[in-house]
Amino acid sequence: MQTMTSINSAVATEASTPIDSSGIGGHPRGLTTLFFTEMWERFSYYGMRAILILYMVAAPASGGLGFDTAKAAAIYGAYTSAAYLTAVPGGWVADRFLGARSAVLYGGILIALGHFSMALGPLSFFFAGMFLIVIGTGLLKPNISTMVGGLYSENDPRRDAGFSVFYMGINLGALISPLVCGYLGQRVDWHAGFGAAGVGMSFGLVQFLAHRDRLAHVGNKPDKPYGKEAAAAAGGLTAEEMKRLAAIGILFVFSSIFWAAFEQAGSSLNLFADQVTDNRIVGWEFPSSWFQSVNSIFLIVLAPVFSWLWLRMGDRQPSSPAKFSYGLLFVGLGFVLAALGASVADSGKVSPAWLIGVYLFNTIGELCLSPVGLSTVTKLAPARLVGLMMGVWFLSISAGNYLGGWIAGFFDAAAEGAMLRLFGAVAIGTLVTAGVLALLIPFIRSLMGRVR
Repeated sequence: MQTMTSINSAVATEASTPIDSSGIGGHPRGLTTLFFTEMWERFSYYGMRAILILYMVAAPASGGLGFDTAKAAAIYGAYTSAAYLTAVPGGWVADRFLGARSAVLYGGILIALGHFSMALGPLSFFFAGMFLIVIGTGLLKPNISTMVGGLYSENDPRRDAGFSVFYMGINLGALISPLVCGYLGQRVDWHAGFGAAGVGMSFGLVQFLAHRDRLAHVGNKPDKPYGKEAAAAAGGLTAEEMKRLAAIGILFVFSSIFWAAFEQAGSSLNLFADQVTDNRIVGWEFPSSWFQSVNSIFLIVLAPVFSWLWLRMGDRQPSSPAKFSYGLLFVGLGFVLAALGASVADSGKVSPAWLIGVYLFNTIGELCLSPVGLSTVTKLAPARLVGLMMGVWFLSISAGNYLGGWIAGFFDAAAEGAMLRLFGAVAIGTLVTAGVLALLIPFIRSLMGRVR
């Protein structure tokens, strides 16, 4: 939140500041720093996520917790949901007290401590570590995305492409981490996998501090009063701003549904890979958690393509709501393929090609929706509320994760037809939702005004 004077001053400064194109692919050089910070944070998160549900359902004799699938899926869903739920207070704290840059630093420290706590072994440290990661992620996630948006002016044509580049950094970390943490967890010791995640976050913190000069102009602490004057500056929304916030609210609902389906990757699809898929290459068996890298491989390959495509199309590219609709469509098609694979699985273990195909469709859907959603919020939210609204946006991912955890609780490889019903229901739900959103595109665009 900012006073109107500081907002107008910021706009005037932005207009007179030369465009920075000295970073990755002609983007501001601050994007490079944020790229690698987020890469290592996502390394830690996805490395831990790759083995989390597998650790919880593994027998105590093999070092696991011995939870049943429903209990493990419920904990998984609650944890991943909470990690994004705290983005709301995390954004508010940055807007009002810390500034985005300090929030990212403190969040990263808490995340690293959380992973190291999970590596210690006792159950109490396991849950304490999850708590620290939840708080740290709430501080880091919304505010690092806010800083990316702050590198660009509202109408800078590089903005969506910049978020696609940033998103590639996310998935570079998500690609490497299951290979490292997954191998250590499943082949050496579960706690070694969690510890490796903490080391990754530590690398991210070192990199962030080493290049903090590139970010001196974004994410600063607020320089404003905290009494009635500040409240008045934050509470008065214009009619145009209210329409834009309504557009965010509608897209919020569809984002939640998308993530409920997509986040089956770490739960039901992870169990499908572990219990039903033939995880062998020319006779060599690889850890099932390595499938968690497939989505990231596709993202790293396809993200530059999408970035180039949006830049190439310019003003002719689909609107943000249309891209959301495509995202839901493709994730729905992915689960059509998952349902077909589940029907084959009733007669024995299935080829890895089924899961690889599912992740390809899901990746295309993710690229249509996720980076575009981040970019859209930074364009639609009032400048004085952008941190808070980014937190609200991550709340949609939180809701999707919680719903996704509940859905994954119905996974049962032993019950005939159970996997087919589960994946089929997800496919139908997302495809229907894509159609509904397509019908609403003109209305949502009218709320967005000049923003695409």
